Amino acid sequence: MTDRPWLDASLPVAQRVELLMGAMTLDEKVGQTHQVANIHPEADADALRGATIGSSLFASGATGGNERDEGVLAFNIDAAQRHAVEGSRLGVPVLFGRDVIHGHRTVFPIPLGLAAGWDEDLAERAAAIAAHEAVVDGVAWTFAPMVDISEEPRWGRVAESLGETPVLSGRLAAAMVRGFQGSDPGHPDRVAACAKHFAGYGLSAGGRDYDTVSVGENTLRNLHLRPFKAAVEAGVCTVMAAFNDVDGVPMHAHRHLLRDVLKGEWGFDGVVVADWNGIGQLVHQGVAENLRDAARQAIEAGVDLDMCSGSYAAHLADLVRCGEVDEALVDDAVRRVLTLKFRLGLFERAYVGEPSRGNAPTPQTRAVARAAAEAAHVLVSNDGVLPLDPASGVVHLTGPFVEAGEELLGTWTLDGRGEDVVPPAAAFRERLGEDRLLLTDGRFSDRAVQQVRGADVTVALLGEHPWRSGEANSVSDIGLPAGQLDVLRQLARIGKPLVAVVYTGRPLELGEVMGLADAVLVVWHPGVEAGSALASVVFGDASPHGRLPMTFPLTTGHIPTSTHQRPTGRLIERHEDDRLGRYLDDLVFPRLPFGHGLTYTTFEYGRPRLSSGELPLAGEVEVEVDVTNTGDRAAREVVQLYFRDPLAEVTRPLTELLDWQALVLAPGEKATARFRLTATQFAYYGRDNTSRTDSGEILLRVGPDALRGESLSLRVTT
Repeated sequence: MTDRPWLDASLPVAQRVELLMGAMTLDEKVGQTHQVANIHPEADADALRGATIGSSLFASGATGGNERDEGVLAFNIDAAQRHAVEGSRLGVPVLFGRDVIHGHRTVFPIPLGLAAGWDEDLAERAAAIAAHEAVVDGVAWTFAPMVDISEEPRWGRVAESLGETPVLSGRLAAAMVRGFQGSDPGHPDRVAACAKHFAGYGLSAGGRDYDTVSVGENTLRNLHLRPFKAAVEAGVCTVMAAFNDVDGVPMHAHRHLLRDVLKGEWGFDGVVVADWNGIGQLVHQGVAENLRDAARQAIEAGVDLDMCSGSYAAHLADLVRCGEVDEALVDDAVRRVLTLKFRLGLFERAYVGEPSRGNAPTPQTRAVARAAAEAAHVLVSNDGVLPLDPASGVVHLTGPFVEAGEELLGTWTLDGRGEDVVPPAAAFRERLGEDRLLLTDGRFSDRAVQQVRGADVTVALLGEHPWRSGEANSVSDIGLPAGQLDVLRQLARIGKPLVAVVYTGRPLELGEVMGLADAVLVVWHPGVEAGSALASVVFGDASPHGRLPMTFPLTTGHIPTSTHQRPTGRLIERHEDDRLGRYLDDLVFPRLPFGHGLTYTTFEYGRPRLSSGELPLAGEVEVEVDVTNTGDRAAREVVQLYFRDPLAEVTRPLTELLDWQALVLAPGEKATARFRLTATQFAYYGRDNTSRTDSGEILLRVGPDALRGESLSLRVTT
């Protein structure tokens, strides 16, 4: 160890990093900034022994050499590490990453479905399970959570987001960071997390993936950067740069946002990683002459790790030798990468070895997945048909998802397996038996319409296949896929009770669906416990308690519709007249507001109360509201606190989520939701893009969603 003192685990990480860097050549340093998509141990043996590869994007198996059923490239991580650790001069291990977005083998609902639970503890537990399973396959780093804020449901990647508001997204992101990383990301059951995509990616023009973004810094700071800051404050190890430009400057070359704001102002000391070929795409974006120029701009901007473009590997050392790039910039990037590797314990545990345990779903992980899947069910309308009585009547289950497995896992599930999914048909069959269940599987057909007559109620499973959401899957129309609405009209025409279950990865246009069906459940792609969760909700074992994490617009033409709306010079207040608006041919308010969700009981809100009408800048006040379960079923109510700052230096949102609290109430039970407020919660960035907290009136509102609730006034005092 004397010739490699950085291997002494008793030394502080910072000292080990400096010892190692002091022994590295420039070429070896550059190797640490080079990430490849896929490592083949024998084909890449020379590169690994030469320390010219620092990390790999596709960790997919510790000791296996066969391809998985899903076709994911598998390779021998330990064989690759042996070349890097034992065959190279300095013995620096390779960092293996993988997209573990919403579960590994136990697949949870898509992130937007996790957000529908409004439950930080649940999000943290899901991420912890994902990490626990991923490390078995040699994964040390995941590229999640995604915290892009968007009001654009045409954009397929809203499925990966944690909702449209900074408070919801930021708190859930912090929870997932804690779940992935724990208190120590170097623990054998933890992985490094990555907050992505920094920044503004959710504003892609027209909802078209990878498109340009026109936004000012003030809107970025007051809205889009806030979840990233929450992730950084939670200790996230890495941040990924976004594909898009921001007002003409591509993020992979955006020195101000990456180096000045993220690394400087916020003090982020982790790794900034490029997105796939993001540095190389600077050439296509027209700001870099070639890959050499792109590498120079990216390292100067603050991108530490090049994902798959090869530009750093090919040009960074020469740029330093020619005096075009300061070696201190390379040192800063390498120091961050090496610090991460030491923090993850890779120098002590480079090899995965023969797994001591499996990572297939267990009863314990399925229990968490089922709770998350139930929370991903949002009851948006109900004429009283739900819940169904499992002891009486014949149920007709129909639609393209009746026997679905893999189709209900959702987007970005590299390691989930269709055979692990509980299909809806299996769950309903277990509940009802063969005699009281009619099935018409696959595509809707005339047979499905005929079966309606023989049943007491029809449950129609509609919606999107995961292939229709996620990256590079934007749509120009947020209606149901072709043909589904036609069949739903036929099913409704018979006049028997009809329940529509809409599986989706984005907000959809549901106006006619809600008119045709007696009850509508929006279900964000729910994961391995899909069928079990559906049966539990439909038959009333669990009262639906999901809440919408995004606004549902009236139609595609109403996009954008969200809680991001700021006041105009000619403001229309909803209480004036719902028919007023800015469209000649339609109304303007949303179909379903942010935070909306029904259950199988009713809740009554009392008048909200303030402990004091004044809030000193250094003080705090408490908001209270009594909530009573006035129905005959126990249920969970998400009590939501919103605010508006009516007078500020810049225009502020008409309504903004401030906090929420979940109450679980038995029939007839009353409880009090309490919110403790400080003046800093009303801080915002002013015209000079510095944070400020003004004295003056704040309008608060407590209710069940972004449009309903009683208001009260609070005055912030200096």
